[in-house]
Amino acid sequence: MNRFFPPAEPQQLGHVADAVGATVDASARERIMSDVMPLDSAGPEHISFVRDAKRRKDLETTKAGAVFIDERFLPVVPEGCVPLVTKHASNAFGLAAGMFHPSAMRPRPLTSRSGGEIAASAIIEDPESLEANVIVEAYAVISRGVEIGRGSVIGPNVVIGPGCTIGRNSVIGANTTIQCAHIGDRVIIHPGCRIGQDGFGLARTPDGYRKVPQVGAVVIQDDVEIGANSCIDRGSRRDTVIGKGTKVDNLVQIAHNVVTGCHCVIAGTTGIAGSVTLGDYVTLGGGVGIRDGVTIGTGAQIAGHSAVSENVPENATWGGTPAMDAMEWLKERRALLRLIRNATTSNS
Repeated sequence: MNRFFPPAEPQQLGHVADAVGATVDASARERIMSDVMPLDSAGPEHISFVRDAKRRKDLETTKAGAVFIDERFLPVVPEGCVPLVTKHASNAFGLAAGMFHPSAMRPRPLTSRSGGEIAASAIIEDPESLEANVIVEAYAVISRGVEIGRGSVIGPNVVIGPGCTIGRNSVIGANTTIQCAHIGDRVIIHPGCRIGQDGFGLARTPDGYRKVPQVGAVVIQDDVEIGANSCIDRGSRRDTVIGKGTKVDNLVQIAHNVVTGCHCVIAGTTGIAGSVTLGDYVTLGGGVGIRDGVTIGTGAQIAGHSAVSENVPENATWGGTPAMDAMEWLKERRALLRLIRNATTSNS
């Protein structure tokens, strides 16, 4: 039994298949499943999946009761295992996991258990600005003029600065600080984030660097998720905006005036400099660095650890340092390796 996230009620296989867009034989639709598990540890009551041909041998020997697969793996499915046919097996598995473990889809309160519970140690300057069923946990500080929508959870030691707004059914993780920010509905901000602090704006003078005032805000739209210990600076003149449905990993730095489109994915340790603009559905791999003022077009993908110093067209795939079209980057790497091999051969 999973100690932290025990599965919910068992599910009929047909219900799971319909919910995730897989097809299943009619004779197996009423079969009951209790959880999702990897191929090598699944039992008859579990659903598993096969992502690619590397797991073919594991599929041949699995004890799983059902498995999400591409139809090309149908001949390999062992007797007694029900195939759930889909073109996106790993996605289907992930969605099914959410059905069995709904408590893991949204961080839970750490100390409070019921809606509307306010810890005695919390400091709330304007309690009337909280809607119904807001949970405020121990030692949180909520400044004057803060508005929080119903069903939201404010974790322990959270500090929210004056005038901020938080929408409905959002979760603010422990030890997070928020200032100069407007946060939408169903937003998840994981522990330790810093939202709305000064952007890194400096003016060089003969006497050294002088601070440039950062008078904008941070706007986080609906259904955004921000990973632990990430930082999002407020804008200097225009607002920093995180578009609807965007998912940000842990330890990401987003500088002042950055605007992301909707449904972007930004992996861990990425650093985005000031005034960068991302289109919708942009994907940034881990450790990407983007210089100030760059625009990355809708649908573009940037490989991990790339350094982007110029604008990226829509739907392009770039990689490398400096980043360029991925195919050109690979050609250059191959050419460099050939030069190294040839030089080594001639010297020997």
